[in-house]
Amino acid sequence: MATQRQGTDFGILLGLAYQAFVVELREDLERAGLGGLGRADGYVFRALDQQSLTVSELATRLGVTKQAAGQIVTDMEERNLVSRRPDPDDGRSRLLELTPEGRRALRRARAFHRRFEARLVRELGPEAVATVVQALEHVGRSVGRGEPRIRAHYL
Repeated sequence: MATQRQGTDFGILLGLAYQAFVVELREDLERAGLGGLGRADGYVFRALDQQSLTVSELATRLGVTKQAAGQIVTDMEERNLVSRRPDPDDGRSRLLELTPEGRRALRRARAFHRRFEARLVRELGPEAVATVVQALEHVGRSVGRGEPRIRAHYL
């Protein structure tokens, strides 16, 4: 029979680890001249990475209202991260696309993700990191699909 692990609560450890990751990510982006990115920007970057979407489609992907998505997009447009263009199939609609600056931010963030994981492999070993990744994927599949911003990565 396994004994209960002692120490900091598992959920607190997950939260602290995520906070540390985000702090390092933001510092890295700041060094690259990409400071000031909003909390929702990464979700929008990923949603628009492979395809253009309307604001309504983006709202559905992110699990937010059309109005909330519109506010996020307007803010990102003002920061030159997202642009709108006419939809060639529907003259009434406008498609959202990442600007070159938005693509640069996404590339930099993805590079940081890879470097962060590589550093963990050096510090903890590949087996430990593989076990953590497996556990996080399990939790993400079983619980995360209910969270719209997380679910958007599985669609």
